[in-house]
Amino acid sequence: MRIDLHSHSSVSDGTDSPAAVVEHAAAAGLDVLALTDHDTTAGIAEAAAHLPPGLTLVPGIELSCAHEGSSVHLLGYLFDPEDPELTAELQRIRDDRIVRARTMVERLQDQGIPVTWEQVSAFAGDVDGRDVVGRPHIARALVEVGAARDVQDAFDRWIGSGKPAHVTRYALDPVRAVRLLRAAGGVCVLAHPARGEGALTREVPEELAARMAEAGLNGIEADHPSHDDDERARWRQRAAELGVLVTGSSDDHGELTGRRLGCSTTDPDVYAALVAQASGASPLVG
Repeated sequence: MRIDLHSHSSVSDGTDSPAAVVEHAAAAGLDVLALTDHDTTAGIAEAAAHLPPGLTLVPGIELSCAHEGSSVHLLGYLFDPEDPELTAELQRIRDDRIVRARTMVERLQDQGIPVTWEQVSAFAGDVDGRDVVGRPHIARALVEVGAARDVQDAFDRWIGSGKPAHVTRYALDPVRAVRLLRAAGGVCVLAHPARGEGALTREVPEELAARMAEAGLNGIEADHPSHDDDERARWRQRAAELGVLVTGSSDDHGELTGRRLGCSTTDPDVYAALVAQASGASPLVG
């Protein structure tokens, strides 16, 4: 079995629709795919409706968390999407993303960059902000108007942490996020702990990983495309010390990451152990 437990669609900051993501997953020879859009499960229904025969879909999410000013991401799987406390937190995160993104656009405009909210909304897929608007959408707008060479350059010059248009946003405490997902019947995995996203490249502190494990963390995504061999080995060792599972995933964002579904995968026994520990939802079989 080939299992990829981290992917994104155009519902958040990927470039492909949920339907296209599962089609690409089947073409890549995957048997199991988790759709883990940022702070939303809005793409799960579409992905499930277009699930090719033989492909299993794991309903998931990537929660935005923060620790001492740095980004920490938590992958959640097979939780109850109607859980009241979790639902309320997700709505608060999404609402603040809209406020943050609008403010960043205004800051760019104040500096003479002709980026508009309409451009950013078009990349996010909805002008009313119902989809999750993130910095990658602003970055793509910056590239479109010629203010950046590519998405990474947009982060490095304009919207990364400490850059001229950066704005902080509401994010969950990682330990609380673990407890929320477990209380909703889900399982959770610390995403790409050796590398952050954009300009936030601080490694997750080991003491934080330990506190997350104590709160119920199920695994660590040691095998990630951004991790080199030493980082993978170090976080595999850390997972063993904490008594949690090790996963591998592509963190595919469609065109933005070269459609790399399946470039890193999860052991079938690890996947089975995660499913066995979840009670909020079940995998969906095409």
